[in-house]
Amino acid sequence: MEITSTQLKELRDKTGISVMQCKTALLEAEGDMDKAIIILKKKRSEAAEKKSDRELGAGAVGVYVHNTNEVAAMVLLACETDFVSKNEEFLVLANDIAIHVAGMNPGFISRDELPADAVEKAKEVFAPELEGKPDDMKEKIMEGKLSSYFEEQILMEQDFIKNPDTTIKEMIDGGVQKFGENVSIMKISRVSVK
Repeated sequence: MEITSTQLKELRDKTGISVMQCKTALLEAEGDMDKAIIILKKKRSEAAEKKSDRELGAGAVGVYVHNTNEVAAMVLLACETDFVSKNEEFLVLANDIAIHVAGMNPGFISRDELPADAVEKAKEVFAPELEGKPDDMKEKIMEGKLSSYFEEQILMEQDFIKNPDTTIKEMIDGGVQKFGENVSIMKISRVSVK
């Protein structure tokens, strides 16, 4: 199958991924643009997983101050090298995440940061809702309730404020795929008048 330069350009414009990765995805998808996007998203997660243990030695601070001057946010987005940390697209990613933090006010970056006592208290609140349910389903139901409750508070699990079709985790995984380095949110901070 022959992939045209128009197809490559369209996929690259939609994803920001390298021409070679776009070509490979289009070939695998037999020219189907929607399938190629799904293939690239799948490979995005795989790429992020492979690079997740690499040492982070550089980064950038994304900053956003709302036009009312009543809310602001800062995000420390880390990467492996200065080369990536000074890349315009990396800086845009850091600032986009800062905008999201200002608007959504997440309490935690990832699920790992949830305090054990907060999880236990949530379990206590949801426990009465499990009464009368089959024992073999109670654990799964509780997991679903906890996941749904905490999802709103965990940055990596939130839908991006400017594009609800993408989560913050998918944006970070996309950064790993695009830059070829481990990328991670190290710190978030938000201040507000109200």
